[in-house]
Amino acid sequence: MFYKKSIPSLIKEAHESGEGTLKRTLTSYHLVALGVGAIIGAGLFSLTGIAAADNAGPAVILSFIIAAIGCGFAGLCYAEFASMIPVAGSAYTYSYATMGEFIAWIIGWDLVLEYALAAATVSVSWSQYFSQFLLEIGIDLPANLLHGPWEGGVINIPAIMIVCLLSLLLIRGTQESSFVNNVLVIVKIAVVLIFIALGWGFINPANHTPFIPPNAGEVALKAGKIGFFDFFNSPDFGHFGISGVLRGAGVVFFAFIGFDAVSTAAQEAKNPQKGMPIGIIGSLLVCTLLYVAFSYVMTGLENYTAFEGDAKPVATAFAKTGYTFLNLAMMIAILAGYTSVILVMLLGQSRVFYSMSKDGLLPKFFSDLSKNQTPWKSNILFMVFVSIFAGFVPVSDLGHMVSIGTLFAFTLVCIGVIILRKKQPGLDRPFKTPLVPLVPILGIVICVALMAGLPIESWERLAIWMAIGVAIYFGYSRHHSLAKLKAEQGSAAAE
Repeated sequence: MFYKKSIPSLIKEAHESGEGTLKRTLTSYHLVALGVGAIIGAGLFSLTGIAAADNAGPAVILSFIIAAIGCGFAGLCYAEFASMIPVAGSAYTYSYATMGEFIAWIIGWDLVLEYALAAATVSVSWSQYFSQFLLEIGIDLPANLLHGPWEGGVINIPAIMIVCLLSLLLIRGTQESSFVNNVLVIVKIAVVLIFIALGWGFINPANHTPFIPPNAGEVALKAGKIGFFDFFNSPDFGHFGISGVLRGAGVVFFAFIGFDAVSTAAQEAKNPQKGMPIGIIGSLLVCTLLYVAFSYVMTGLENYTAFEGDAKPVATAFAKTGYTFLNLAMMIAILAGYTSVILVMLLGQSRVFYSMSKDGLLPKFFSDLSKNQTPWKSNILFMVFVSIFAGFVPVSDLGHMVSIGTLFAFTLVCIGVIILRKKQPGLDRPFKTPLVPLVPILGIVICVALMAGLPIESWERLAIWMAIGVAIYFGYSRHHSLAKLKAEQGSAAAE
């Protein structure tokens, strides 16, 4: 259970090339675009309105900044590992090198669920916007083909369609997938910038007042009328005020999920020592700036109270500009945003499965590569798995489960940096996380705090998934582990 992969062997694996290895085709620009493609999507176009209406008001801007800071701490830790161990697998590989095989299996199994549910959830949202887009151009799809059986329909055809198309694109090749992602990223960033530029002149300062809406519980707390724990357990906690800004940070955290997917493509980067830190930190910085500007304009165009229960808050705000003829373009941008998120999530989960299979923890055929050097069997497996969720299961309520899985991964990566700095301080680190152990500890604290604020149902679902994973590990993985086999061979040779 506690076998570890040696850093030298991982570095050697990273430098392997030729048949049977992933093809290095991604530049620093591609990696930044990959991160932006994963991050800007459902979070920007839907969570901004939800967090503003329910939690933070116009101060949702501060919620984005707090969430970005928390992601930044984890991102710096990811950048150190990704530049030092530039192989596929992300947090799974890093955990294998620092905390042993069993913890690596747990985090790998967790990442598979995170990416799969994220792809399924976003594909359902994509389906809703796609049907609205078709309606705008005069095509009305039957409702029973837009919803699963638990939502009054039969099957969500558009959601299945987009998952299958993007999975086939990934099988075609990483370079081709990256090209499509770059085009989608350019489209959605262009329209986000147009929204900011056109909307800025229509901002009504009154909509930003008060910037932090008052919280009755906080007023009573300051006056000494109630204690902190009474306030913490009351309905007022998280509903505006400072507590609302903090709760809003937990809500919009989902909007930043995706930058870690950059690290899953480390083995396909041309110059990972330079490109991975740029891709991870660069995509975070670009998206944070866009999020802050976007949320400032959005809450300035329309009062935050108007976004309560609004499924399309961007359209509601943009209507205040008078440029309604651009509504169709906005819808296309949103579809582009969702498409690139699904693409990167499908890429990430197949690469984690590929790494686990290469280590013997999953059957070998999951690491078989096509003639285009892509793990096509893993892509097909997840095409089927994600399609079932997207087409038949109401996965929209599983967003919290995606968040808890991501936060868990972030926490282990931060812990891993501290462990490796202490145990192997002399390793070559092309990028070094600054202020260790302070930065990793701050990352751990923020991630654990955000996990603690998630519903109990998220923990229950995670526990069920992990129980399945543990059963597979003890039933199959530990008996086929290549790390275990090498260790036993080494012991036999020594004897």
